[in-house]
Amino acid sequence: MRIFENLRECAVGRVAPALVALCCGVAAMPLATLAEPVHGIAIYGEPALPAGFAHLPYANPDAPKGGTIRLAEPGGFDSLKPWILKGNAAWGVGVHVTESLMMRSIDEPFTLYGLLAESVEVAPDRAWVEFTLRPEARFSDGSPVTVEDVIWSYETLGTQGHPRYHAAWSRVAAIEPVGARGVRLTFKEPDRELPLLMGLRPILKKAQWEGQDFTASSLEVPIGSGPYVVEQVDPGRSITFRRNPDHWAKDLPLMRGLNNLDVIRYDYFADANAMFEAFKAGEVTVWRELSAQKWASEFGFPLMTEGRAVKSEIPNQRPSGIVGLVMNTRNPIFADWRVRQAMIEMFNFRFINQTLNGGADPRITSYFSNSALAMGDGPATGAVADLLAPFAGDLPPGAIEGYALPEGSERSMDRAGVRRAMALMEEAGWTVQDGQLRDAQGRPFAFEILLNQNGTAMRAGSEVQQIVNIYVEALRPLGITPRVTLIDSAQYVERTNAYAFDMTWYERGLSLSPGSEQRLYWGRDGVTTPGTRNWMGMDSPAAEAMIDAMVTAETAEDFTAAVQALDRVLTTGRYVIPVSFSPVSRLAHAADLKYPETIPVYGDWPGFLPETWWQETN
Repeated sequence: MRIFENLRECAVGRVAPALVALCCGVAAMPLATLAEPVHGIAIYGEPALPAGFAHLPYANPDAPKGGTIRLAEPGGFDSLKPWILKGNAAWGVGVHVTESLMMRSIDEPFTLYGLLAESVEVAPDRAWVEFTLRPEARFSDGSPVTVEDVIWSYETLGTQGHPRYHAAWSRVAAIEPVGARGVRLTFKEPDRELPLLMGLRPILKKAQWEGQDFTASSLEVPIGSGPYVVEQVDPGRSITFRRNPDHWAKDLPLMRGLNNLDVIRYDYFADANAMFEAFKAGEVTVWRELSAQKWASEFGFPLMTEGRAVKSEIPNQRPSGIVGLVMNTRNPIFADWRVRQAMIEMFNFRFINQTLNGGADPRITSYFSNSALAMGDGPATGAVADLLAPFAGDLPPGAIEGYALPEGSERSMDRAGVRRAMALMEEAGWTVQDGQLRDAQGRPFAFEILLNQNGTAMRAGSEVQQIVNIYVEALRPLGITPRVTLIDSAQYVERTNAYAFDMTWYERGLSLSPGSEQRLYWGRDGVTTPGTRNWMGMDSPAAEAMIDAMVTAETAEDFTAAVQALDRVLTTGRYVIPVSFSPVSRLAHAADLKYPETIPVYGDWPGFLPETWWQETN
């Protein structure tokens, strides 16, 4: 079961002191060192690995090749094109089949090393970036990866691809070839992050897609340059990837110890229960358990007790992100922050967490909680306060003076929370009339909670439903009875892309290097543009300004202050009712599947499973 969408992020950990030191210590290094072709690029300072490094620190260079891994996915798929808005694309195509000019190390906050590109050159002020292709780079059909393919891919994705590509492309002034193997992108204005984002765009084979409607969903098998090729497709049910023995990059130091498995298969199931039963039967070889309570109590079946499968806990050092119930402010009833705070007050986290999870996991307290990027307790100070000051009159209460989520009660009804919620609703013009919450015109406070019956990347469908059921009961004393609607994955994607919901389950993983992608998450364009991740419909000049400050920061200290300020804007916006996070990923897996002893700082993150794993056969 995957954990991320695009980044597909999951649970959190505590930022290691060494990582904080890395982020801050490199800030003073001069940009001028990047004014010549180099092997890698970092958001601040220099890459941790020198030119000529032997392998990534979290890869086992001696891992054997061969074997099979079978992974489970919820729902189904009807497309093999993950780069467009239409269709529900099979997981793995964009991960295993295609490559980008550079590859991210998941052991550093934000550092890229050359993959399709043998080198990268960046202007001292990062007003442009130039990539030089490796002459040996090849697609799986043996044809060379050319500058023409690169330029076509960038232009097509930036104009016809998924909206997640559009924002960065809009900041590109020009793209042009440089000699036989070079590509230069010139930006409309200097941008610290944009050279890295451009290095991560997937490179597609122009000859395969040119002349077609690129925006149309398709089951045509893509031709990529990646380590795997699509071997078999059973639409909606399974997709199998086979390692390409002729992969052009297999001997690069960057690839040593990666892509070890011969076969990677994803099977699709109706829901999480069916996925778990498949794992118990040995039909799926990895299970990612999202409940600490189940992890402790429900793994006594024969597969585990007989030693054919084992349990592993993978720590990480990344921010929590945000997980919980999001309120769509496009619906007028959720436009008032007092109403949203009332909804938060009625969510008795302490009781829900104890009931469903034994109280094992802590609560998410902000979007970057459990990291050095988090907003912190109490009033804003220093650079954070300075950044927020121009927007003081428009910010919701708590952004500057401090904010904390309600603690809740061990009882099913938090009476103090109900009183606070009722007072807030009355201030917002809602009162209980004949047992139902209504406005001055007598209109009821009614809304729908939309849920994916197949669950999500970070919560099983049954767990989400249990959380929602408890919450619905808790709302009754306030005279509110939401309607809960369960739909399949395809319908859910369609409705959330169109923002056709009032409240729904929301998951956004966040990294140690947030940047311009935050505009896709929280930017005002997402209020009306379909397919963004701004599900709450927020339109905040303060958030826009904090994102601008993040991407233009010249030092790690300034960057951290901007993220902390953004965290305050997001958290006190009261858009999401947050739930818990886990400091580890809990993976049950076949005993013959192994992973390296050295765990990257991002932990169980895209690039870890299945990329670093291998199978030991007798």
